Amino acid sequence: MKTRTFTVVAMIAAAGCTQPATQYPAPAPAAPAPAPKPPPPAPIPRTTATAVVRDLAGRTVGTVNFADSHAGVILTGDVTGVGLGAHGIHIHEIGKCEAPFTSAGNHFNPTGKKHGFKSADGPHLGDLPNIDTPAAGKLKFEFLLPGVTLKGPQGMLDADGASIVIHGSRDDYASDPSGGSGGRIACGVIVPAR
Repeated sequence: MKTRTFTVVAMIAAAGCTQPATQYPAPAPAAPAPAPKPPPPAPIPRTTATAVVRDLAGRTVGTVNFADSHAGVILTGDVTGVGLGAHGIHIHEIGKCEAPFTSAGNHFNPTGKKHGFKSADGPHLGDLPNIDTPAAGKLKFEFLLPGVTLKGPQGMLDADGASIVIHGSRDDYASDPSGGSGGRIACGVIVPAR
């Protein structure tokens, strides 16, 4: 009897040895470390400027405020008394407004482009959309001048400054050098805000 017990135990032990080894799943790879966050954009200098706009007789017809932003210079302003209808309005390259305002020079154009939003070779950096003034009351406007700063590269407040000029007619956004917008009827020298 003892012999049989030994034989059965030996057969069970041998059967246990022929079982395949238990397979355990490989450990999951470690999650990649999160990418470092990019640094916040450098603060822009909060440069601001202003212009008092006067007509050919020297009367104040508006004011315009300028502020640097990450997208360019933001203009906010108002005008009254420049005549009913559409008027071209542009930034000019010289900060001088002596009637008939040719002293303001040409449009602000440090990149050497042609005039107009419709020009394949444009626009000037000083080109702005037309304003459309009412028969009575004040027109308020807000524009963005992309690619421009008040100071520094392509800055309006360089050694000879800059000005904002309102013309007598609509800008056609194509004709070089000023969009056929007629004579200069109002002008304001852009000066740093105090």
